[in-house]
Amino acid sequence: MRKKRLHYKVIEKAHRLIKNGQVEQLDNGRYNVIGDHGTYNVVKTPEGDLACNCPGYRDKGSCSHSTAVMIFTGKAKYL
Repeated sequence: MRKKRLHYKVIEKAHRLIKNGQVEQLDNGRYNVIGDHGTYNVVKTPEGDLACNCPGYRDKGSCSHSTAVMIFTGKAKYL
């Protein structure tokens, strides 16, 4: 399956979330990310992917919260 390209605004927001200390590691691959409209849960799926409970992720399959966790954990080296 082909990976989706992320919009530059998603990447910029993800970096801002990290810079502002809005990504909190919990346990067992779970993170809280304090977004602009609430706190969202990002979890590592059994397949090793990340999933978020925000509306954007449900609609598009990606979001700034999951992208922030990828950057935060070093899974996204080129963002």
